[in-house]
Amino acid sequence: MELLALTDTQENLWWGVIIGGFVVIVAVVALLTMLVLLVRTIERRVEVIKDTLERAAANTGDTALIAETADQVDAVLTEGLEHHLFLGRVLDKVRS
Repeated sequence: MELLALTDTQENLWWGVIIGGFVVIVAVVALLTMLVLLVRTIERRVEVIKDTLERAAANTGDTALIAETADQVDAVLTEGLEHHLFLGRVLDKVRS
């Protein structure tokens, strides 16, 4: 069996490639870990926003009643104005 003999330069190049590969692997692992953490953070924040929007939708679900309520308030104000005018005419007649 023959041993493969490398020169010092070739051996140094191999070690440089091995160390460089290890550095690249560590960098990829670090970047993927950061990506996973960021995705989890985004997912949590999306859930918070989704819950907020659902609560807002439930909170404003009865906005259709606003127009009807406004009409009824106008009717009450009109009735009150009629009473005010009537009482104003009656009181003027009573005073004179």
